[in-house]
Amino acid sequence: MHIQLSDHFSYKKLIKFTLPSIAMMIFTSIYGVVDGFFVSNFAGKTPFAAVNLIMPFLMIVATVGMMFGTGGTAIVAKAFGEGKWEKANALFSLFVYTAFGLGVVFAVLGILFIRPIAARMGAEGALLENCVVYARIILTVLPFYVLQLLFQSFFVTAEKPHLGLAVTISAGITNMVLDAVLVILLPMEYKLAGAAVATAMSQVIGGCFPLFYFSRKNTSILRLGKTTWQRKAIVKACTNGSSEFMSNVSMSLVGMLYNLQLLEYAGENGVAAYGVMMYVSMIFSAAFFGYAIGTAPIIGYHDGAKNYMELKGLLRKSLWMIGFFGLGMILSAELLAVPLADLFVGYDPELMELTVSGFRIFALSFGFMGFAIFASGFFTALNDGVTSAIISFLRTLLFQSAAVLLLPRLWGINGVWISIVVAEFMAVVLGMAFLIAKQKIYHY
Repeated sequence: MHIQLSDHFSYKKLIKFTLPSIAMMIFTSIYGVVDGFFVSNFAGKTPFAAVNLIMPFLMIVATVGMMFGTGGTAIVAKAFGEGKWEKANALFSLFVYTAFGLGVVFAVLGILFIRPIAARMGAEGALLENCVVYARIILTVLPFYVLQLLFQSFFVTAEKPHLGLAVTISAGITNMVLDAVLVILLPMEYKLAGAAVATAMSQVIGGCFPLFYFSRKNTSILRLGKTTWQRKAIVKACTNGSSEFMSNVSMSLVGMLYNLQLLEYAGENGVAAYGVMMYVSMIFSAAFFGYAIGTAPIIGYHDGAKNYMELKGLLRKSLWMIGFFGLGMILSAELLAVPLADLFVGYDPELMELTVSGFRIFALSFGFMGFAIFASGFFTALNDGVTSAIISFLRTLLFQSAAVLLLPRLWGINGVWISIVVAEFMAVVLGMAFLIAKQKIYHY
C-alpha cells in the first residue's frame, strides 16, 4: 500500500511510513560503528582515539547537508500541501545545488587547515598524524557526504522512504566490505587510511545515486531541474534547519569538550571509552532522528493544508511512542554494556572496565533524548526554525557544556558520564514547555 503525505495516520501507518527513515539512520550509524570496530581491533588504540578525536570536526563541516535537508524539507512539504508543485520542485533543486557548492568550499578549506585544527583539539605526536591522515581522505569526498545527508530527508518528502533506505544500505555494505578488505589486509601503517577510504567510498555512493535518480524522470513527486537564485528561500531553509545544524555543530563542539575533559581525567583511555559510547549512542539516537525525519514532511504537509486535527493526532501519537521506546532503549543498553565494550576494547582490561562503568551511567540518557529531538524536529517541520534552534542550542551546547565543566569537579570521571544524563533531562523540560506554550499558535 502506497502511503501519501495527505493520508490520515494511525499508529500502524505512522510506524510503517517512518520505519524506513528510522532504519536508514540506524544503519548509517551501524556502519560507522563497524568502521570503529575495525580501526580499534586491527589498527590499534591510538588510531581509534584519533578517529574519535577528529570526527566532531568532520561532522561539523558535513552538517550543512542536514541543515538544507531538514530545513528545505519543511519548505518543500508545505508547498506541496498548498498545491504549489512546480514551486516545490524548483526549491528542492535550489537547496541541492547550494548544499553541494558549500560542500566543495568546506572540503577545500578543511584539507588546507586540518593540521592546526587537530592540534587545537588536543592532538599531538602520533595522535595528530593519524587525525590528519584520516580527515584529509574523508574531506576529499565531503560534497557527496553533504548530499547524502540532504537526500536522507528529501527521500521521505518524495514519498520514497524505502528507496532512501536502499541507498543507505548500499552505502553501508560498501563501507563494511571495504573495511574488512582494506583494514585487515593492508600493512599496519596503512590500516587507518584504509578505513578512511572505505568510509569515503560509501559516502560517494550515498550522495551520487540520489543525485542521479532525482536528475532523471522518476516515479517520485520530486525532480531536479532548473531553478533560480532565491535568497529568501535559502535564508528560510537555513533558519528552519538551523536547529539540526546547531544540534550537530553543538554536539561536535561538546564532543571536543568531552575529549579535553577526558584527556585530563583519564588520558587516552578516556577518549577511547567515550568513543565506544558515542558509537552506541549514535545507534540509539539515530532511531529518534530517523523518526523526526520521517514525520517532518507529514507535519509540514498538514500544516500547509491546515489539517489541524491531524497535526494534533501526530503529536500525541509521537510522544507516546517516543516514551515507550526510550524505556526500552535504557533496558537494552544496560543489558548490552559488557558485550558492547568487549566488542570494541576487550583487548585492554583496564579500558574495558572504564568503558562498562561509564556506559551504565551514560545509558540513562536514552530515556530522555527522544523527546527533545522530536520537539526540535516538530518545530522545524512547522517552519518555526527559531524555536527549534533554541531547543537544540540549549540541549546540545549550553546544558551539556555546563554539565561537563561542572560535574567532573564534583564526581571526577563519573561526572563526565553523568553530564549527558542531566543535560538530556533538562532538554525534555525545555521541549515540553515550548510544546505547551506554542499550542494555540499552531493549533495542535
